[in-house]
Amino acid sequence: MDVQAIKRTFGIIGTDPELDRAIGIAAQVAATDLTVLITGESGTGKDVFPKIIHQNSARKHGQYFAVNCGAIPEGTIDSELFGHEKGAFTGAVGERKGYFEIADKGTLFLDEVGELPLSTQARLLRVLENGEFIRVGGSKVMKTDVRIVAATNVDLPLAIERGRFREDLYYRLNTIPIHIPALRERKGDIPLLFRKFAADFAERNHIPAITMTPEAMKMMENYRWDGNVRQLKNITEQISIMETERTITPETLAKYLPVKTQSSLPVLLPREETPDGMSERDLLYRVLFDMKKDIAELRAQVNNMNAGRPVEQNYVQSSPVTQIGDTVVTRVNQSEHEETEPEFAEFVPAEETHYTSGTTTETLSLEHHEREMIIKALEAHRGKRKDAAKALGISERTLYRKINEYGIDL
Repeated sequence: MDVQAIKRTFGIIGTDPELDRAIGIAAQVAATDLTVLITGESGTGKDVFPKIIHQNSARKHGQYFAVNCGAIPEGTIDSELFGHEKGAFTGAVGERKGYFEIADKGTLFLDEVGELPLSTQARLLRVLENGEFIRVGGSKVMKTDVRIVAATNVDLPLAIERGRFREDLYYRLNTIPIHIPALRERKGDIPLLFRKFAADFAERNHIPAITMTPEAMKMMENYRWDGNVRQLKNITEQISIMETERTITPETLAKYLPVKTQSSLPVLLPREETPDGMSERDLLYRVLFDMKKDIAELRAQVNNMNAGRPVEQNYVQSSPVTQIGDTVVTRVNQSEHEETEPEFAEFVPAEETHYTSGTTTETLSLEHHEREMIIKALEAHRGKRKDAAKALGISERTLYRKINEYGIDL
């Protein structure tokens, strides 16, 4: 079956060369039993390609199952895929066949395969290598003859680097890779898809189909479409039902296209999203480390002044005062002439440094400052931990752990 015939059969809209190439690979590999890994962003239509492969293979008369690995709880995913024996766990009142057993001689589509737990990945690797598996709670080795097609929108090489996905399983799944281009990478298909979605919705609901002015269509083509084809379809249907005027202008379209706004406020990102992979703890340590270094330099300048040695006036300069609760902290900035520190990688606590302010000597250990900051935040918010965590810029869960770690009792 050629590419155009496949498009008609499966209702695929588009003329983009990369899309045609992906369809061609699916058709070509269908006649084999090779494992296929389909990659692409969410909403690009990855779920259509396993059907193309199955329907054009010798297994087309066998069972076809699509399993969303990300939607099944970690505690039951092994049972769903491999089955279980009676009494294997609480609630297992009888034996159950898994998808690998039911889909024997057929095709199994594992969607969102990047979300599989590591223990399940090990079981899946064994099936891919020799077709063997064991039911949960069982001891008998069972055989299956299943064609595996997997899909993911996760960056698997990055997941491997972070220890979340097995490298051997990745290479076993990635025998034949098929990449589905994002909608913004095939802008020429946007008008075709829009007209198709508008016409289908109008026919189903017995209303006139909406159309776009040339300016509005240009606006659609230049939009990012993070949700890809799925987002385009949803917005087309929203406009079709909400607008009485059937010719859509850029002003009308703008009301339906989400605009991402970026906050100028500092935000602590999750570990996997922070620069250099730093956690909240790492970021807090970095701030304290910089503060400790600044104070040490200021102390050296004061010692020079007391000893009668000349002081470089432009070496340090005071920066704006920051107030946290009732505590006032004055930061000291390095001058432009100072040699910059290397990129922060990992902080190793040095020996405790002491400095004198008036008659008070304070310890500059990171643990001490961290504990004091937490106490002051809790006091400032009258013990309300949710508000204190927000003020500190950390999660409430992290704050609870810190309170237990430092034995803080308020």
